[in-house]
Amino acid sequence: MKRIRVLIADDHPVVRAGLQAMLASQPDFELVGEATTGVEVVALAAQLHPDVVLIDLRMAELDGAGATVQIRAQQPKMPVLVLTTYDSNADILRAIEAGATGYLLKDTPRDELFAAIRTASQGKAVLAPVVATKLLRQRQMPAEEKLSARELEVLTLVARGASNKEIARTLHLSEATVKSHLIHLFEKLGVSDRTAAVTIALERGVLRLEL
Repeated sequence: MKRIRVLIADDHPVVRAGLQAMLASQPDFELVGEATTGVEVVALAAQLHPDVVLIDLRMAELDGAGATVQIRAQQPKMPVLVLTTYDSNADILRAIEAGATGYLLKDTPRDELFAAIRTASQGKAVLAPVVATKLLRQRQMPAEEKLSARELEVLTLVARGASNKEIARTLHLSEATVKSHLIHLFEKLGVSDRTAAVTIALERGVLRLEL
């Protein structure tokens, strides 16, 4: 029987211990390493060449999405399976766009986690049902939630790295008006920050940047 070699990355010792115990209960799993930071998991992935990397999103030095980008850049075919407590649209989208093979929540039942690891080891995508639903919904923006022409102008400048002050100067608006536009477009996109707004708008095709 071929064993699936798993590398786990989580900054919580209790979580790592729990995952270690669960993996040990399955004869086809082998825990080859544990990382506590994003930087550490990138290094261990390159050193150990696991079959699956099981990674949390929030870690020190480099978050899970950033680590995923680096791992997949070095080893494009290495499956990275996110296991986290965070299920916001922005978190999910960042992880998927970073190259994650799958996205699971930490309340996933043991048997489903085991099945997901086995599926990911074959290079197949794995998404928790709630995650799949969120991804589907965020790709479709209802007509009433479409951004106005002015909001699109503001978001385009945000995507190009402009500050509120620079946006106000470019569009001949007050900074207060710019902030108001940002608040409204954040609400429409279901996000809480500028980076997530740009990411989701690009994903949905609402925002298109000319290089």
